[in-house]
Amino acid sequence: MKLVLIAVGFACLVSGVVSSGSDTLSVHPFLENDAVSVSSTTKSSSLPQPLMVDLTLIQGAASSGAVCLDGTLPGYHLDRGFESGANSWLLHLEGGGWCNTIRNCVYRKATRHGSSNYMESQIPFTGILSNKAEENPDFFNWNRVKLRYCDGASFSGDSQDESAQLQFRGQKIWQAAIEELMSKGMQNADQALLSGCSAGGLASIIHCDEFRNSFPESTKVKCLSDAGFFLDATDVSGGRTLRNLFEGVVQLQEVQKNLPSYCLNKLDPTSCFFPQNMVEHVETPLFLLNAAYDSWQVQASLAPPSADPLGYWNDCKLNHANCSSSQLQFLQDFRNQLLDDVKDFSSSSQTGLFINSCFSHCQSERQGTWFADDSPLIGNTPIAVAVGDWFFDREVVKAIDCAYPCDNTCHHLVFK
Repeated sequence: MKLVLIAVGFACLVSGVVSSGSDTLSVHPFLENDAVSVSSTTKSSSLPQPLMVDLTLIQGAASSGAVCLDGTLPGYHLDRGFESGANSWLLHLEGGGWCNTIRNCVYRKATRHGSSNYMESQIPFTGILSNKAEENPDFFNWNRVKLRYCDGASFSGDSQDESAQLQFRGQKIWQAAIEELMSKGMQNADQALLSGCSAGGLASIIHCDEFRNSFPESTKVKCLSDAGFFLDATDVSGGRTLRNLFEGVVQLQEVQKNLPSYCLNKLDPTSCFFPQNMVEHVETPLFLLNAAYDSWQVQASLAPPSADPLGYWNDCKLNHANCSSSQLQFLQDFRNQLLDDVKDFSSSSQTGLFINSCFSHCQSERQGTWFADDSPLIGNTPIAVAVGDWFFDREVVKAIDCAYPCDNTCHHLVFK
């Protein structure tokens, strides 16, 4: 069965509302993938309830300046591993867009993406974080951690703005979290996987080698970026919406301090915040999981209202089935750019790829897309199996889908 998801609270580049049925949620710029609900209830009644995991604040973080935008303590959720997974660790970095101006960051610090005061005390662990073998076959009994995202620069900024009372301390939060988890047993890991979704997927690329270097050489360490391969692409007006956004993030939060020198020696700091200029040089084995028509990039990078003031793209952005032939061709060109940008990266035997031709975003966190009876496939392989095969060296995984509309296993995101 082809499952269509209705996304609520997904990001646009302007404030506004998105409604689905009777639910109407405020949408703030650059906060992607805030909530997703499934339109089909075929199996929901029979699904087991997900594990709910408590929030833990990093008590010693403030002494090192590792604080959220508003100065509150950062936090994470940890579920302990058991049996054969007791010494294996999965660290998953939360996504949630970026803030690129003082105004956006001031707004953000009154949300869960800028302050632990607004974070949920418990969150469900699903998909790659599930503790059930039938939902997460390779990682279910590992120590699984979700690090909350409250800095607005993919855990990589290091500055402040005293007049606006803003702390840009993503890099320090990352370091404090690693130190805390090491003290809780991660230093004894036999194997470890750093993963992340969206802005967290970008962070998992930025911090991949740093994560590897936190462990002894004998520890098996790899990284997974889900929906984190943001393209430096031209928007529908011929402009560079995402480059302009990233430039603001990098300058405001002084991200260049924590970007790789091999890139900064050749390119400007904004270019070095784009994965296409980083991934080839990441030395640690890295897996890219991406939808070829990433829903967030289509909405916020390719056809934001600023680039489409007359709304020509509105219907297409909400539902790919409404796209004209010329719009589909523009999206096919975007897919071609993605494939071209990962060509050199994919030539290494240690890298992994799962690029499906879906209108989706963040496929490792949702159970239906990670591992379920009708989850997306390339060939006959679901995402969870592909990632597991790659991590455990069972197979070389370079899975690239044929172009839309050939894949009938997608869980496309449709917006109302």
